[in-house]
Amino acid sequence: MLCRNPYWRKSIELLLTAASVFDPCQATNPLKVDTSVGPVYGLINGTTPSVAQFLGIPFAEPPVGQLRWAPPIVKSPVSSIDATQFGPSCPQYESTIPSVYNIDSRNFLITRGKTSEDCLTLNIWAPIRAVGGHIEKLPVVVWIYGGGFQTGGGEIGYQIPSQWVQRSQAHIVVGINYRVNIFGFPNAAGLGQSELNLGLLDQRLALEWVRSNIASFGGNPARITIWGQSAGAMSVDYYNFAYPEDPIVSSLIMDSGTALLGAITSTSDTSHSNFTYVAGQLGCRNLSPEEELDCMRKVSPADIEGFIEAYQDSGTQPAISFNPVIDNRTRFANYTARALAKNFSQVPAIIGTNANEGTSFAPWNPDSVNMTIANLVTLGLFLCPSVQTTRDRYAVQVPTYRYLYAGNFSNISPRPWEGSYHSSELPMIFGTSGIAHGESTWLENALSATMQDLWLAFISDPTHGLHAHGWLPYGPDGNAVEFGKDGMLVGSISIEKLESGCDGVNPVPGAVPPE
Repeated sequence: MLCRNPYWRKSIELLLTAASVFDPCQATNPLKVDTSVGPVYGLINGTTPSVAQFLGIPFAEPPVGQLRWAPPIVKSPVSSIDATQFGPSCPQYESTIPSVYNIDSRNFLITRGKTSEDCLTLNIWAPIRAVGGHIEKLPVVVWIYGGGFQTGGGEIGYQIPSQWVQRSQAHIVVGINYRVNIFGFPNAAGLGQSELNLGLLDQRLALEWVRSNIASFGGNPARITIWGQSAGAMSVDYYNFAYPEDPIVSSLIMDSGTALLGAITSTSDTSHSNFTYVAGQLGCRNLSPEEELDCMRKVSPADIEGFIEAYQDSGTQPAISFNPVIDNRTRFANYTARALAKNFSQVPAIIGTNANEGTSFAPWNPDSVNMTIANLVTLGLFLCPSVQTTRDRYAVQVPTYRYLYAGNFSNISPRPWEGSYHSSELPMIFGTSGIAHGESTWLENALSATMQDLWLAFISDPTHGLHAHGWLPYGPDGNAVEFGKDGMLVGSISIEKLESGCDGVNPVPGAVPPE
């Protein structure tokens, strides 16, 4: 055997890992893992040689044909799965309206053109030695992407965690795909009340898959954290309330979003007019609800997305939208009342926002930003809903750790006015800040490592992990952690100052975000 030959043995060791994290001649093949959908075969690359990557693993049957606009169905086992490349993102379009994201920060967008309805997959990054079964089962964080429930996917440059896992060697990251826009949240008349928020049902099925299979990758199914940003953070909080008796997870992380943000931004379409209008424009007019659905299932996803793109980007009124609706299964009407009744998972959470959330939402101007609009977005859409969510959790004594991100680095925010805009904290946590606009500074790398270590401390021990680092749970007279302000790594901001611009979920008239 090759492993008995010293020359080949040494060559294999060098090829598989420069860090010698496991003995390839004693361990089972770390690139093959048996799962409920069949054996999956992953990869190791030279950039992160101590990380096993398993990409594009299907957790549900492809939602195509009659399964389009149907709840996800568990994937049937197959003989083998090639998990060496990302699967496509779910159908979506990239807006042509200029913004921070499609001009300066394209690494927050999916790989252009790589979409398909066959998209219900997940990606796993794990230390090789964990997959080989040579260490204690590791904590797991499940990432749920943002994108306003309209866009997002697993292959987004700033949101690939391989560098973080390479550095920590102490946790596993799982990223899940879920259906977005009209494919994930159709609100069609022909669907049952419990079938309206398909994207949220996708997320639950993915979590169930993780619970059943993550031990085979070296993960601890009793120590799973769900982490989301923006619409992903809203999804985390929706999930928190939807499954109080069987949450699967042991903690939550919500970056720039909670369920209360949905109460502000959602639109009511009880007549299902948005779906019916689109159907009518695509040859499915004047049909019964069931016939309308059947007809639309025969229309190509490209034609559906193409029509919505042209309609939305032209600014045609009335606007149409496809977002989570209140179904009393995955999304509810009164989250504060449910929280005060303790009708949620009651697990610890990190909740935070950025100091300049709104600069990336104000109308695009390459030279400046309308700060009146930006400040209103920062407070009204992100900070104040997070303040109320935190107060609700505190009222029933569920620990919440608050932060404010204020970092401003030129390779993430290349224009001086952008600052710590919405999403700009993510490259720091994922360890991807240097992939565009130049390498990261020493301070930037140090802040990235600090945030990674704190997130890891939390997911490893949600109850006590942050205490050792001096980060204490929320209290009205306490402080929140502040990252990156004025060249500092970690500082603090008083809760009184952090919350001063908010009256419940609403901004105080004339208030500006805290600095």
